[in-house]
Formats: sequence, C-alpha cells, structure tokens
Amino acid sequence: MDNIIEVKDVTFKYCNSEVEKTVIKNFNIAFKRGSFTVILGKNGSGKSTLAKLLNGLYKPDSGDVLVDGVNTKDETSEIDIKRKVGMVFQNPDNQLIASIVEEDVAFGPENLGLEPEIIRERVDTALKSVGMSKFSKSTPHHLSGGQKQRIAIAGILAMKPDCIVLDEPTAMLDPKGRAEIVKTVEKLNKEENMTVILITHFMEEAQNADRVVVMNEGSIVADGTPKDVFCDIDLLKSVNLDVPQTTELLHRLKNGGANIKTNVISIEEADEAIARALHLEEI
Repeated sequence: MDNIIEVKDVTFKYCNSEVEKTVIKNFNIAFKRGSFTVILGKNGSGKSTLAKLLNGLYKPDSGDVLVDGVNTKDETSEIDIKRKVGMVFQNPDNQLIASIVEEDVAFGPENLGLEPEIIRERVDTALKSVGMSKFSKSTPHHLSGGQKQRIAIAGILAMKPDCIVLDEPTAMLDPKGRAEIVKTVEKLNKEENMTVILITHFMEEAQNADRVVVMNEGSIVADGTPKDVFCDIDLLKSVNLDVPQTTELLHRLKNGGANIKTNVISIEEADEAIARALHLEEI
C-alpha cells in the first residue's frame, strides 16, 4: 500500500503585522492509500492547520507536502491536488450553497465541466454513498446538522477524490449527528477504499480507525493503533485530552486490584473484559 500524502520536514507560521507564530515545525507524516487515520489534539495543537496543508489550502513556509507525488507548491497542479484530496469543514452551512440538495452536490462536477449525464451519475452515487438519496429534492436548510454534513460530504465525493480530509466535522453536532457522520466515513473507507483523515477531539470517533495520531503544540506525541494510543492514559491527560470512558473504567478497576485487560476501547470489549475478570475472581 503506497502513500497518498507525504508531509516532509514542514514548518508553517501564522504572521500578521504584530506577531509571528510557528504552528507546525519540522513536521513529518505519511498517509497510506486506503487507510483511515484519526488525528486528535486539543484546540491550538496544530491539527486544523495540518488539515489545510494536506490539500494545498495552506502552503508550507519550508518543507514539502506531496499529494500522490505532486508538490502542493506547484501552482500548475493546484486543481488536480484539490480533486485528489477533498476537504470537509466543521460548519456544513459554510459548504452548502444551493437551494436544492442535488444541485448542491452537482456544483463541484459542474465546475469541472463534466457532461450532464456524468454529473447526474456522480450526484446519485454520492448521495447513495452517504445515505441521503431520498433527500435529493429537499432544501438543505430544512435538514438536521448531521444530514447537512452528509450532504457536504456528498458534494466532495461527487468530485471523486482519492482522499477525504474532515476537519472536526462533528464539532457542531449532537450525539446522533456525530454518530451518523462517523458511520458514513467508516463506510466510505471500508466499502469504497477511500483514504480518510478525520480530525476530531472526540475520542470515541477513533475506535475503529487504523491509526491514531495525537498532536500537541505542532508536533506528534503519539502514533499507533487506537488501542495502543488510548492505553497511555498519562500521555493523553498530559496533553489535556479525555480518555475513553471504557479505558478509564478498566484502568481504575486494574488499579483497584482487578486482574483485568485494559487495552480495549469498545463497550462490548469492556463488557467481555469485566466478565472475564469476575469469572477469574470466582475461580
């Protein structure tokens, strides 16, 4: 499995007339094609800046970001890069521009100059992929937050990107809306082999990812499987991140003397671990 995106020794600074702030410094990371990566970090950790670097919205002050081998600094390839790496932002209202759902999803393909029959096919496929086909004739502002965000994702999918980067897409949603979006991106990754990079601060959204990356002050402080990363409770708390409730519970039980496995995340796995520990105590 080759890399779809490579970030090499990247430094990025925000500058204004009064202050210059380095947000990311000498940063290195690569994302494999078809993978599902979750990037966690508190506000100000640099994760949203990284998201914008990944598809060329921001250009590095030094170092390089390569998308399928093409440098994002190459102005002649800017459109191709944005076709390969689609972006979904926190507020879906900022990405919805048409008065009818299907027209909104068609906006991107239309701007590519595609034939009407191809656009129709892409719109139908994209809406089906996010489970929103029956809302194709609806007005976006009548939809729930989670439904709006799924329409925003469909608009990106209609461009047929190789990778989709979601920058805190669930931050403004209720638990039901968050669950809808996480289910949608997991489906895109597993069933359509789309590379997914999900940036969030909700720990539970990472449990089914292939990889979890934790950022703090513009650097990577942890990088591994969800189970490996979430087991390091001291590290997570040191960078002001919440620990998954299941992990916290199992660690408390272990610290209280229980002979229990702690490298689990899901509720189902926690149930099994507790039941096994109780069975061992009875023996």
